[in-house]
Amino acid sequence: MPITVFVADDHAIVREGLASLLASQPDIQVIGTAADGHDTVRQVMKLQPEVVVMDIAMPQMNGIEAARELRDRVPQARVVILSMHSSVEHVFHALEAGAHGYVLKESAAKEIIEAVRAVRAGRRYLSQRIAEVMAEVVNRSATGSPLESLSKRERQVLQLVAEGRSSAQIAAVLSLSPKSVDTYRSRLMQKLHIGDVAGLVKFAIQHGLTPLE
Repeated sequence: MPITVFVADDHAIVREGLASLLASQPDIQVIGTAADGHDTVRQVMKLQPEVVVMDIAMPQMNGIEAARELRDRVPQARVVILSMHSSVEHVFHALEAGAHGYVLKESAAKEIIEAVRAVRAGRRYLSQRIAEVMAEVVNRSATGSPLESLSKRERQVLQLVAEGRSSAQIAAVLSLSPKSVDTYRSRLMQKLHIGDVAGLVKFAIQHGLTPLE
């Protein structure tokens, strides 16, 4: 069975070009497209694609907010964010929102097919240039890791948070109540002196708790 894909981008040329490129592959089927975040969420809920390729900058609802909506409403869909921004902060926010892939628009023609296949197979995918920068960050953080101060359960919760799981999803995986998961998350922030979930995602990637791709 082919991988079903939905493509969202507010620029028609980009949207149609990506859809055409993906549809040219025998193992990929494009089942819908949209030009804004609201329409993307509505159509993805209806069509249930396996992978959503989505621009980060769209009208009405941006790709980050749409990814959060899809994480809660269509959790089985794997989101690949498209962006012109290569900063690690943009990547962290995308992953925190539930995205499984992040592809730079400048390299989308070369990487998007591989990214779709990777996230469908359950792997994370980052554009090569971003992955190289992130690998350097991880290597610089290899010694004196604050992870040593965390319990096994706290590390489990941290990894699942970094993978974009909601409190309810984490609770189901670890056989905890959602309230207990929220307590663990708050404790992690206190122990690590981190003020928000995006910071936890950044920490987890820097210390190798979640794979770069």
